[in-house]
Amino acid sequence: IATAGVLFLTISYGQLPWIALVLALTFGFYGLLKKRARLNALHGLALETAFMFLPALALLLFRETQGAGGIGHFGTGMDLLLLSTGVATVVPLFWFASAARRIPLSLLGILQYVAPTLQFMVGLFVFHEPFSQTKLLGFTVIWMALLWFWGEGMLHRQRGIRATHAPLPDASCAES
Repeated sequence: IATAGVLFLTISYGQLPWIALVLALTFGFYGLLKKRARLNALHGLALETAFMFLPALALLLFRETQGAGGIGHFGTGMDLLLLSTGVATVVPLFWFASAARRIPLSLLGILQYVAPTLQFMVGLFVFHEPFSQTKLLGFTVIWMALLWFWGEGMLHRQRGIRATHAPLPDASCAES
């Protein structure tokens, strides 16, 4: 059902929303890797950071030689803001990595819709961006599928909980 909603929006948009699809696939794959990783959240994040350190440093040095560097050019306040972006990035990634190992992958997938939905609502209600009936239909179909998936998962989980907590048959009744 969600795929039908995405196809409907893609057709009405007139072209493939490749950026959105690439982001969805890469972040979904990232979540799967985090779920399956044998490293804990802190060690995994340290490994990712170490892996990206040299390319990031090279980019920063290149940008500085081109006159487009940010640190040290716009005052102490801006320098502190730029440096704090590391913390603002690492903390949510650490929390994500910790949660990915603890919750089912299906719930992790559903949670991936929260941030884009909140961004959509900010665009709609705060910045008053246009929202056509076509987009409303596609959005509704996608969220109906997500709610159905979530509801079915909750029902399945409740049945499993009831089955594990069901009273055992009385031994005296079994003999008769």
